[in-house]
Amino acid sequence: MSKHVLLATFEHADDLLAATTVVRGKGLRIVDAFTPYAVHGLDRAMGLRSSRLTWVCFICGMIGVSGMLCFEHLVASVWWPINVGGKPWNSLPSDVPVSFEAAVLLAGFGSVFALLAVSRLFPGKKARKIPARVTDDQFVLVIEKTDAAFDATSLEKMLMCHNAVDVEEYIEKNGEFQS
Repeated sequence: MSKHVLLATFEHADDLLAATTVVRGKGLRIVDAFTPYAVHGLDRAMGLRSSRLTWVCFICGMIGVSGMLCFEHLVASVWWPINVGGKPWNSLPSDVPVSFEAAVLLAGFGSVFALLAVSRLFPGKKARKIPARVTDDQFVLVIEKTDAAFDATSLEKMLMCHNAVDVEEYIEKNGEFQS
């Protein structure tokens, strides 16, 4: 499936933020923004939701802690009780370090796998080809042409008022931008 998109190129992050706010205010669909470094406030300007990755990390960590505490309690108290130096069989302080490490391990793996799943990154996926210099030293805003009433010339004028260096129209087919 192909999409018609406009790529607006900017020299500065502030210009990109201002243009993103105006474009979103007009109700146009912003596909993506390419930047050479993280631009603070761009996620809010694009209208993106906050990440739920922290909740995934927390839940996986709690599964690690509770699973390891249950496992250590079963092993030390039920399956193989050994009295070592008068220590009680179900001694919680001796179980804390291993439970903490299990929490860190499962939280890390869970976060990585959730990020890969949400980003749709999997082995064999073709890389998305973007125009040259986009993430080197330029800021690019990708706006989707949604319908026939889309007025590219007025949008281009508006973007030029926000110091756009260049506005090009592309057709995106199979993850590649073709002019």
